[in-house]
Amino acid sequence: MSRTLHPFYSPDISALARSLKQQWAASDGTPGHLQLLNMLARASGYHNFQHWLAAAPTATAPDTPRPTLRQHDALTQRLLRHFNAQGCLQRWPKKYSEQQQCLWAIWPQLPGRGQHGEAVINDALRLAQTFGDHVLLRRELVNHGLLARTPDCRVYWRLDHVVPAELQPLVAEVSRRRQAG
Repeated sequence: MSRTLHPFYSPDISALARSLKQQWAASDGTPGHLQLLNMLARASGYHNFQHWLAAAPTATAPDTPRPTLRQHDALTQRLLRHFNAQGCLQRWPKKYSEQQQCLWAIWPQLPGRGQHGEAVINDALRLAQTFGDHVLLRRELVNHGLLARTPDCRVYWRLDHVVPAELQPLVAEVSRRRQAG
């Protein structure tokens, strides 16, 4: 499960510490996670953590670092584990759902418009992976409707699709790695 980061800023750390000390002393025992969040919010002048969260975009420090392109969501991070630094699929995922998602990162690497012989597709798939089974990739691309072929398997063509929105960061990062590598 991904976690949303909320930067915390206080203009007066001394006042924050005093308020936290008073609130902690008034609590029964060690406060829990939510109680600590509420204490921090109250020390910053809000009613509770939810009130602080609602106002968080305007309450952040002016020099809060912005996320870089290197930071990815949890899905993209999980799927990128299957690709090496050059953007090649280095292992076939065990989970079926991850197999399907990784195919989307390989699909743009196939020759585009027009029909191509089996050798051309095989060459493209050999370059897209390092685990030594381009035939598996070719078959799975056909099974998932990303690649089509004639009944005699001599002619292939890439089918036109729009990459699902949640997989676009994966496809972009794999493409970036391939261009850099």
